[in-house]
Amino acid sequence: MPAGVMVPTRNMPSMISGNGNVGGFGTISGLTLGQQPNNNMMEGQLHPFEMTQNTSESEIARMRDEEFDSALKSGSENHEGVSGDDDQDTRPNKKKRYHRHTQHQIQEMEAFFKECPHPDDKQRKELGRVLGLEPLQVKFWFQNKRTQMKTQHERQENSQLRAENEKLRADNMRYREALSTASCPNCGGPTAVGQMSFDEHHLRLENARLREEIDRISAIAAKYVGKPVVSYPLLSSPMTPRPLDFGSQTGSGEMYGAGELLRSINAPAEADKPMIIELAVAAMEELVRMAQVGEPLWMTSLDGSTSVLNEEEYIRTFPRGIGPKPTGFKGEASKETCVVIMNHISLVEILMDVHQWSTVFSAIVSKASTLDVLSTGIAGNYNGALQVMTAEFQVPSPLVPTRESYYVRYCKHHAEGTWAVVDVSLDNIRPNPAMRCRRRPSGCLIQEMPNGYSKVTWIEHVEIDDRGVHNLYKQLVSSGHAFGAKRWIATLDRQCERLASLMATNIPTGDAGVITNQDGRKSMLKLAERMVISFCAGVGASTAHTWTTLSGTGADDVRVMTRKSVDDPGRPPGIVLSAATSFWLPVSPKRVFDFLRDENSRNEWDILSNGGVVQEMAHIANGRDTGNCVSLLRVNSANSSQTNMLILQESCTDPTASFVIYAPVDVVAMNVVLNGGDPDYVALLPSGFAILPDGSSGSTGSGMADAGGSSGGSLLTVAFQILVDSVPTAKLSLGSVATVNNLIACTVERIKASLSCENA
Repeated sequence: MPAGVMVPTRNMPSMISGNGNVGGFGTISGLTLGQQPNNNMMEGQLHPFEMTQNTSESEIARMRDEEFDSALKSGSENHEGVSGDDDQDTRPNKKKRYHRHTQHQIQEMEAFFKECPHPDDKQRKELGRVLGLEPLQVKFWFQNKRTQMKTQHERQENSQLRAENEKLRADNMRYREALSTASCPNCGGPTAVGQMSFDEHHLRLENARLREEIDRISAIAAKYVGKPVVSYPLLSSPMTPRPLDFGSQTGSGEMYGAGELLRSINAPAEADKPMIIELAVAAMEELVRMAQVGEPLWMTSLDGSTSVLNEEEYIRTFPRGIGPKPTGFKGEASKETCVVIMNHISLVEILMDVHQWSTVFSAIVSKASTLDVLSTGIAGNYNGALQVMTAEFQVPSPLVPTRESYYVRYCKHHAEGTWAVVDVSLDNIRPNPAMRCRRRPSGCLIQEMPNGYSKVTWIEHVEIDDRGVHNLYKQLVSSGHAFGAKRWIATLDRQCERLASLMATNIPTGDAGVITNQDGRKSMLKLAERMVISFCAGVGASTAHTWTTLSGTGADDVRVMTRKSVDDPGRPPGIVLSAATSFWLPVSPKRVFDFLRDENSRNEWDILSNGGVVQEMAHIANGRDTGNCVSLLRVNSANSSQTNMLILQESCTDPTASFVIYAPVDVVAMNVVLNGGDPDYVALLPSGFAILPDGSSGSTGSGMADAGGSSGGSLLTVAFQILVDSVPTAKLSLGSVATVNNLIACTVERIKASLSCENA
């Protein structure tokens, strides 16, 4: 249709219904909506037909009110159209003439307004000709209509703001009332919210503890030396705060789904911050004591591989804590110590930076965010840093629900070369009935070692409702190895080795192939790291995912979900179909890992390689174990007419989990990476395997990396990501789902057949 031609819309619904509700705005395809309105069209002002620019402000206001009131009643009044000369006649004795538009005219103009609230001159003339109105009448009707809509929107916004203001006022009064009865844990006196800085609060608690220590020593001295005991005031124990209870405060009052839970949590209120500080300081003391003491608080497990918490001793040692265990929750507590290849200051920086932390622990942390920073620390480091955070912890399988937590993280420098970082849940400050995981004081004690190494003691102590865990993973989760300290410390140890490899300047003699310089080596490692993070983020039961179960036979069900990729340089554009399944194998995790990572056995399970010969083009070792490496593989197709395919693969293993993750890569893009180019623009769709022990006593120790291969069964998760359509707006076809389902089912059968023959 030629530009500038107006087509009247007929039989369109009115923009404003009988009750005054306002509809939406749209566009009309046949109109030239790109033209700007005339300069004399002033948004937000009413233009009565006989008004001139010399009219006084009071007269304008009076006429605006008259016109707006009439528009609210019927939406049908306007001034009678006259010529431009008559518009200049503003004699005071002349009686104003009003023209009431017909119902048909009103309906047509409202229908047009719904599609185009700013008509240009040609559109107004055409609309006036069709309806028998002057263009100026049409112009004023549209201006008045826009002002009427704007006023209604403002009234609605004002009403909403008033209601929100009243709610905030009521919340404020409730908080004040709750805080008015609070008392200081040191002196028993009333608290003064907002009048005590974090450092002052911390010093007061330190002071109280020193006074208590002096009293104890004085008592001993008086007993043996005969000197009198010195009495000091303010001797109440600052170990742990009382459980905090706001009575009727229950967050939103709704039962949110798991995904909505973390999204519904905002930064803490000012009134909550003193209590958060008190809780963090008490949690730090508890963590340090739990990390430093052994029996009877920690008992060695029957197999001698882990430390088990003595809950009765824990309750005696820390009688108050954050309150009793919620009904239906189970306690999980574990402790693990390891020496890692990283400077203690660098470790602290990783733990206190949410991006670095979630990257290093991407296999455990599916998502995390910092809601508020209460303190950035002192003396230019993280000593005294305090952050309110949310995080979601996962197992790499869609059969294990993630664990969400809302907590405070506190970092403290205790002595020369000794740091501690502690997390503790804030559920007592902001209760939420949908929360299924509560973190008691958890974290790590970091001690400086020679040669840039660090000794890390990790404490993981949670209370969890794990009723949603699939039977296949119940034994692993209930043993504490799925989310416990051993998994955290093993992941940290492996990632420290990987980071050391990335920073290395001398290329080991074991590295071979097409990598010719240090920049190419770093780019390839960074690309592999992004591939691993992308795989881990898409294989678990994160609340960001919606898995659909296809028909299957129970434990071997295939779960699928779709994602739309738009304007993401690291992923190909279009619709991506993710499919995953988890199953048990009567083979040790190490044997499964070695079979899947070996390029010589790849054609036994990889359908996409079409039976071609797989050759390793490049190899980068990034850990002590020979299985920790990044490889560039070339599949030489048996059919000479087919193009050879490149595959980027990273395999990594530790005593708690192993991964083999790979992705087809473009030859041209890979050449750029090998020459040291930016790897962020290489599009990847990672697929692969996550291998976990099955939780039996023989498979949860160090057997994951043992050469013997006789350490229980394995839980294997197979996950594929496939681009099914390059158009992001396309609809997913059932044929694509069936193809992916057959692909993953066939892969599983091949793996089972190969490993059963090997195990026979």
